[in-house]
This record gives sequence, C-alpha cells and structure tokens, in this order.
Amino acid sequence: MRLSRYFLPVLKENPSEAQIVSHRYMLRAGMIKQSAAGIYSWLPLGFKVLKKIETIVHEEQMRAGHIPMLMPTLQSADLWKESGRYDDYGQEMLRISDRHGRDMLYGPTNEELITDIFRSHVGSYKDLPLTLYHIQWKFRDEIRPRFGVMRGREFYMKDGYNFDLTKEDALHAYNRHLVSYLRSYERMGLQAIPMRADGGPIGGDYTHEFLVLADTGESEVFYDSAVTDLTFGDREIDYDSVEQCQGVLEEFTSKYARTDETHDEALFNEVPEARRRVARGIEVGQIFYFGTKYSEALGANVQGPDGKQSPVHMGSHGIGVSRLLGAIIEASHDDKGIIWPEGVTPFHCGIVNLKQGDDEADAACESLYQALTAVGFEPLYDDRKERAGGKFATMDLIGLPWRITVGPRGLKNGVVELTSRRSGESEELSPEAAVQKIVEIYANHQTGRGF
Repeated sequence: MRLSRYFLPVLKENPSEAQIVSHRYMLRAGMIKQSAAGIYSWLPLGFKVLKKIETIVHEEQMRAGHIPMLMPTLQSADLWKESGRYDDYGQEMLRISDRHGRDMLYGPTNEELITDIFRSHVGSYKDLPLTLYHIQWKFRDEIRPRFGVMRGREFYMKDGYNFDLTKEDALHAYNRHLVSYLRSYERMGLQAIPMRADGGPIGGDYTHEFLVLADTGESEVFYDSAVTDLTFGDREIDYDSVEQCQGVLEEFTSKYARTDETHDEALFNEVPEARRRVARGIEVGQIFYFGTKYSEALGANVQGPDGKQSPVHMGSHGIGVSRLLGAIIEASHDDKGIIWPEGVTPFHCGIVNLKQGDDEADAACESLYQALTAVGFEPLYDDRKERAGGKFATMDLIGLPWRITVGPRGLKNGVVELTSRRSGESEELSPEAAVQKIVEIYANHQTGRGF
C-alpha cells in the first residue's frame, strides 16, 4: 500500500479523553474513531490488525477441531427467559422490542442461542463430541465505558461452546481450549497467563481467565513468578489425546496464579517469598465448564449408548478479539508509539523514501515495493512529499516492526537501511539482501498475508 493513497488520519497531539497508552495510540495512529460512548468505528489500520488477530484465532480453533459458524447479534428474549438468565445481566443487557412488540436483546453472549441450535438438530451421542464457535460483535452496556477498546460497550469476541456426553469428555474439551488459547496468544506475541477465576453470571466451577500483565489491567492478580517462564513454543499437540492436553493444563496451571476474586492468601503464602508477585492484569479470554446448567434448563438432551436420554455437558470459551488490540499495545510500546509483534502487524514493513522526487530513490523504492509484493508481503510505502522526520515519526507511531529507509546517499554505495522498531538497531544492506532478510524474519512467524 502506498501511503499517499491510504486513509491514515494520524494525530500529532494526545487526545484529552484517552487515559491509557493503548487508547492514546489507537486514536493517534488513526486506528479507531469513537462514534458513541464505548462504541468505535474501526478505521483501515485498526481493521487490518483486528482481522490479523481474528485469522489467528480461527486458525487455532480449527486446528483444535472446532467448527466455525455465525450467530446473529440480536436474540429473542424468550430463550433467556427459558434459561432463567434474563434478569441476571441487569442493566448491562441492551433490551429492545421489535415493531410487533416482541422482546429482543443485543447479545452479550450466546449460551442460550447455541443450546437452542443444538437441541434442534442433535439427539444422539453418536454426534458427539461437538464444539461450535463464532466470532461476532457483542454488546454490554457498561455504566462507565473507558480505556478505548479495553472496556467498550460494543466488542468483537470469539465465543465457542462444547457439547459432550460426559463430564470427563467436557473437561477434555476444556483442556483442548486451554491449549489452543496458549497457541493463539503466543502467535500474537503475548504471554497470557491462565489464572483461576470466578464463573460470574455464566456459571461453573471450572474456569480460567487468561491475563496479560500490565499496569493498566482492571484486575489485581496474585501469582508465582515461575509461571512467566512457561512458553508453549512450537510443540505439536494431538488434540484428541486426553493425556497430552491434560499435561499442558497441569504444566500451565499447577503454579499459583489467581485473580483477586479467587485469591487464597494461605495458598499464596506457600509460594516461596522471592517468587510471590502482586500485579495488574488485562483479561483477554476465559474458558468455562458449567456442566448441564443450560442443557437442563433448555432441554438439550441426547440418547446415550444405553438408550437413555440425558442432558449434555457443556462449556463456553471466549477470546476478546477487539480487546486484544489494546492488550498488545499495552504490552508492546514505547514513548514513540506502538511496537507490533510480527504476527499481527498491519503491514509487514515500512518503506521510507528520504527524497521523494529523486529519480534514483523513487526507482529503488518502487523496486523494493514490487519485490516484497511479489513474494506475498504487504509493505507500506511512504511516498508522500514530507520531511524525513515526519515520515519517521509516523512509522514509529504506527509501529511496523521493520523499516527500510532509502536515500540518495546510501544508494550511491548500493545500500539501504533496515531498522528494527523494537530494538532500534539498523544495518546497511543491498536492496536485494534487505528483501531476503524480511522474508527470513517472517518465515519464523505464523503470520497472515494480508486481508
């Protein structure tokens, strides 16, 4: 993409309404624009990152054997009344009536709707196990929406639902989701720690939240610092293996890590003092097993091998796709702007022309642009007739992980400059070598090739 043809409404000053880093930088980098309190339009740069995150979530869910679908944003209130949960959300639930006076709601979650789909089409244990998921906009009418996409009213979320014959099968689905979430977050450049949490209005005794450590986190967390040494890496897991998935669960949850809602001071004090940590965390996902709570209420039964009808065991599993943008920025930035991990960057690298209008510099930039595009990459070419300082400031703000700088002086020596946004280190390479190095860098990252 050529920056002269792109819509990137960058702001030079910090917006007064933005209280935390991610909100400031998302507004300044032209990623979002508020349309109402806690509701945002996603501008092209923000939309690209949102789709990169969504793609990773889809890939890892399907790798785990989960099946994508799409449910509506508006739901009939009748299902929620049938489950007995209609009043549990209080004023957070946006309730409306259609022209015929039927009660509707803008879905904050989808347990009732997915259970209704299941009970309409599945009646035998032979169709189990089954996990369906979708990525859809949700709405919760926060009393004080703040912090940009971190605590908005409208948000984009992956929510998945497993249906299993037994508790043991459903707990395997729980473990399978934990593994897939660890893979997803690491591909996004995040360390998200699974912490014992509270079930809240969704319910269930088995639940873990995934939290990214950040000073701006909404939750107080207590943990053994040894959990921050754990990484999933590039290991391969057989998602059908109960033992392998259980092993990952035990590895990542055996050390103390809890939110303030489930914190146990006595257990925490058993952690060696040098490893006890109290911090803030940003919730970016949560997994639940809640047994037959919804299947019993809504009559979602299946015939077992013995011919008897019984309610299915269920769980729900969410990832805050839009919230993740804010969490990544909170975890990866400096005083100049965002630093995108390679897995979610909106463009793979930036090309800065130091002397737009110079025939040699223009030709070299065009050649780099075409070479990167030819191998399936998306560069952002700053071809504007602006001062070099302004171009560098824009690139630093929007946070592309790599920048190729082209100028007449370097070209006389046959080189361009390749700079890492994270480290600030630069090296001079031939244009061909710079392209090859970018290709090699991304070969080590599972990243999408655009949207």
